[in-house]
Amino acid sequence: MLAERSPSSGHLAYVVAAGCIAGYAACFVMFFAAHIWILDSNSQPIVNDFVSFWTAGQLALHGHAASAYDPVLRHIADAHVVGHEFKGYLDWAYPPTYFFVVAALAKLPYTIAFLTWVALSLALYGLTAAAVANTRGAVLIALAAPWILADLQVGQNGFLTAALVGVVLLNLETRPVLAGIVLGLLTYKPQFGLLFPIALAAGGYWRPIAWASVTACLALALSCLVFGGGALVAFAHNLPFTSDTVLTQGGVSPSKLQSVWGIVRWAGGSLEAAWSAQIAFTLATAGTIAWLWRSELPYPLKATSLCAGVLLATPYAFAYDLPTLTIAIAFLYRDHRFDKYEYWAIAFSIVCFIAILFFVLPAGPLAVAAVGIATARRIKRAMRADVLAAIAG
Repeated sequence: MLAERSPSSGHLAYVVAAGCIAGYAACFVMFFAAHIWILDSNSQPIVNDFVSFWTAGQLALHGHAASAYDPVLRHIADAHVVGHEFKGYLDWAYPPTYFFVVAALAKLPYTIAFLTWVALSLALYGLTAAAVANTRGAVLIALAAPWILADLQVGQNGFLTAALVGVVLLNLETRPVLAGIVLGLLTYKPQFGLLFPIALAAGGYWRPIAWASVTACLALALSCLVFGGGALVAFAHNLPFTSDTVLTQGGVSPSKLQSVWGIVRWAGGSLEAAWSAQIAFTLATAGTIAWLWRSELPYPLKATSLCAGVLLATPYAFAYDLPTLTIAIAFLYRDHRFDKYEYWAIAFSIVCFIAILFFVLPAGPLAVAAVGIATARRIKRAMRADVLAAIAG
């Protein structure tokens, strides 16, 4: 997605990307006009994930942040925002630090808040991908990636997560303090931070670890000061409920969970089989990441592997989390331009996402695995080159 083998092919890639972006924009304008995006035909918010963000922000602004973690109270508030009762519920499982974001958005009218959030987070994601790939044209390619559609549709935070991951890894070697601070902010989505301590400790990046710890603690303390300590207590109390509802009681269809856990459950496996597979895969991924980050491999390959790893290590991942895969691909390009096999791997990832989009399948891990295999191929070549250099020396 982020490379060219010649000036002409590169120009063609940018033209195609621009066409995709124009197509996306036209589609969402039509969706909005047809009342199937953001607002319904009664000019009321459509029930989607951003409703829970805006509602939680409203509750926080009015001094009731802890109520966002109460399923009953939150559902009442969500129903009030959309103007009618609806089946199911919209989850809110974020740490209190995320209230700083949603409270700021809740100060705006709903539609403006939705569009502002999408535009700012999308721009941050695109610029981060370009910085990682070290080419300005990568902005177009990143914005043309089909997995951005999942975030655009429901106003989710996958763009923010991808940008934070990219900024951390881009600055880890040259600006460890900045990397650590941004990593601390990434704790707003803790399931995507599982592998970072392992990778950083294996690589000896102790300053970023220290700064991340300090930042996370200070952000949490500040959230308690601003929104009340009850929010932190309610968050801790709500976590088991959220896990049980989503992963045990079927509150979310396994076909929507883009994880090994989701694949096993979607295929009819038991809860025990799903957890066993996910835990085994997470441990294997963690061990691989530790080994890679202790090695002398080129840094971009380590970063690519970690980006892919964070998507595979958690059972709680959705289609809107896949923009982080763009950051993985950008680091792969930063290491070296793609060859034809890597183009095929990226194309396969796109096909997997199309399967997710149209058939609601847990194909996300396959999309990530394709990039992971391309990375493993590069790692094998790099290790072989090191061995030959050592023999020649």
